Amino acid sequence: MKILLIGGTGTIGTAVAEKLEEEHEVIIASRTSGDYQVDISSVENIEQMYKDIENIDAVISTQGASHFGNLRNLTPELNDVAINSKLKAQVNLVLIGQHYVNDGGSFTLTSGIMMDDPIRKGSTAAMANGAIASFTKSAAIELERNIRINNVSPSVLEESWDK
Repeated sequence: MKILLIGGTGTIGTAVAEKLEEEHEVIIASRTSGDYQVDISSVENIEQMYKDIENIDAVISTQGASHFGNLRNLTPELNDVAINSKLKAQVNLVLIGQHYVNDGGSFTLTSGIMMDDPIRKGSTAAMANGAIASFTKSAAIELERNIRINNVSPSVLEESWDK
């Protein structure tokens, strides 16, 4: 199986890549390193990535940033970090990618536990995570060509909290 792993150089992505590479062809894409460099905040970059990497069976996204801070100090600009990086970028991977992945292919998006188990300073992450989960449920009943979509929801990582 040929798997495109977006965010494969991060904490979760590295672990996912190591496991998948045991049995699959894995192409790691990230902003500055990996097999393919892509800015997934850019629709044009996403489209070009799918044109450049052919015959993809699965797309896994383990990327996405959120601002962690007190709600009192949250601004629309800080909220946009989660909207643009975590939510919009992953949704665009599916919206564009559905036209490129192989029949019967799959998308796996990453949200996070905060949508169900909130923490202080995690409002923007909870918002984006919940939206990703809702999008995944809806897209699952609409994707054509037997393409599947799933969402995984890991716990909060201390490494991510510090960034």
